[in-house]
Amino acid sequence: MSNYQSVADRDAIEAESAWDARDVPPTLYRFLSETRARNPKGDAISFQLLSGPKDPAETLTWDQVHRKVTQAANLFRKLGVGQQDVVAYVLPNCSETAITFLGGAVAGIVNPINPLLEPEQIAAILRETGAKVVVTLKPFPKTDVAQKVAEAVKHAPRVHTVLEVDLLRYLTPPKKWIVPLIRPKKPVGHHADILCFNRELARQPADRLAFDDPPRDRVAAYFHTGGTTGMPKVAQHKYSGMIYNGWLGHRLLFTHEDTLICPLPLFHVFAAYPVLMSVIAAGAHMVMPTPAGYRGEGVFDNFWKLIERWKVTFVITVPTAISALMQRKVDADVSTLRYAFSGSAALPVELYNRFEKATGVTICEGYGLTEATCLVSINPPDGPKKIGSVGIPFPYTHVRILHCNADGEIDRECEVDEVGEICIANPGVFEGSTYTEDAKNLGLFAEERFLRTGDLGRLDSEGYLYITGRAKDLIIRGGHNIDPAEIEEALSGHPEVAFVGAIGQPDSFAGELPCAYVELVDGASVSSEALLEYAKVHIHERAAIPKYVEILDELPKTAVGKVFKPDLRKRAISRVYDAALKDAGLAVRVGSVVEDRKRGLVVRLKKTGAVEDDAVTHLLGNFTRPWEWAD
Repeated sequence: MSNYQSVADRDAIEAESAWDARDVPPTLYRFLSETRARNPKGDAISFQLLSGPKDPAETLTWDQVHRKVTQAANLFRKLGVGQQDVVAYVLPNCSETAITFLGGAVAGIVNPINPLLEPEQIAAILRETGAKVVVTLKPFPKTDVAQKVAEAVKHAPRVHTVLEVDLLRYLTPPKKWIVPLIRPKKPVGHHADILCFNRELARQPADRLAFDDPPRDRVAAYFHTGGTTGMPKVAQHKYSGMIYNGWLGHRLLFTHEDTLICPLPLFHVFAAYPVLMSVIAAGAHMVMPTPAGYRGEGVFDNFWKLIERWKVTFVITVPTAISALMQRKVDADVSTLRYAFSGSAALPVELYNRFEKATGVTICEGYGLTEATCLVSINPPDGPKKIGSVGIPFPYTHVRILHCNADGEIDRECEVDEVGEICIANPGVFEGSTYTEDAKNLGLFAEERFLRTGDLGRLDSEGYLYITGRAKDLIIRGGHNIDPAEIEEALSGHPEVAFVGAIGQPDSFAGELPCAYVELVDGASVSSEALLEYAKVHIHERAAIPKYVEILDELPKTAVGKVFKPDLRKRAISRVYDAALKDAGLAVRVGSVVEDRKRGLVVRLKKTGAVEDDAVTHLLGNFTRPWEWAD
């Protein structure tokens, strides 16, 4: 681990050698084998099914993880998975999830799938990736994952084997006796063979791979991105990008003495790469509390006690989780904590300050994206942190802010502090082939090398990166990407709707929530409430159901008749901020929302009576959008 404070430190690391000359393992299996050789008896992965600080937990050492990954890779190869074949998993967090992720990437291409998706969406991803094997849960109380996967497999003809993980093994009596009596019935009706994951694992050799592991780079993971409407976009990740993420974590942050608590799901790149890969690189220890992580029953209530139990040094989190934690007293000894890392969405200033005051621990905010295998930048742990910034680009990550003309084509590089599209090149970017489908890579790269992220941002004079908005239309709800097209297509199906514009409205907890503005056909008289009920029926992803629907006489449109969303965003920001100020009893209203060259959309406030500035600062610090007093 190095002292990482500034752009100068970053440049010094790059000056040591080119990335291609770094002595890093060429494959994931060799990466894991080196860790096992260095620290065989060290704690590697811990999982507890229930959230209590004294509840039973399973801890695997690095030797045990290595042996189980070897068995998993051998099992997948035995089931016909070659280097270019796909093992999908639809699992909540548990020890088997990490083993499947690693073993699948060693044997072939691993494809994590969000278990919260609906069966149609899971099936679409399985078809898109051509998965042969799926690892999922055996039917278990309080979860419908097994049932959803069974339905999805019916519509994924290439899947020939389903391997089931039974969470029963993590329980102790009397719950262990009760679950078999109340376990949901086994779903039937699909064509695939159903086998027990752990039973089949035990039949495979653990001391060696039963196949060659050529020392060369290749695609080893497929991650579906964001939107769930239509055909999914599937990003390709190579060994080099996966190992680069881990190398960064070890070089800059973690040692074998560290323990990371990761209540984020292993179907998301944040947990899979910056966390799991870094833990492997460092030989550190990763703790997963409950299958559902932060969503798990009692996790927030027990969180600080779990920090004490495991002597956690690093917390991996997101803004929505920080917000929930700040509603609970720090009721345990958290003196082992050194840092908290937040990603996936912008962090409100007020939340940052509240967390630091309550815990004495600094939050390091960072930026990454699925298309780049994850990591792009971080506020330097040992240096100045600029609240609202996502820090400085990592070593070997090159960020350029490029200007787009009216046709969406890049025509020049932006000046310092000028907002443009964030474009990146690093070892995690698969140049020219980010997505599995060639058509989706068209226009995705600047100068054939720099990935166009679709995010708008700027670099300041000290090299810190700020995200100011999005060129693309994604709504990010608590780190979960929602494609507005899904909302728009659903509401457009109503016979009295002419036009729909779906956007993300500000929210103090989730960052953004989906909302929709609607223009009706002439003579129609449907209500907003009726349209909301219609949306609930016709939008398949629960997170995408709009929290607010408003009917306008006419939606703002461009010269070619396209809904002009910047105006809708300004309208939503004004409405949400005005409501928050009114609820707080503050004599302030939104005068306007303006486009600022450096900060994106900025709220301009007017006083309507006597008010303390600190009260306004405290309230609006819960949102991420910048504001100022109008003249």
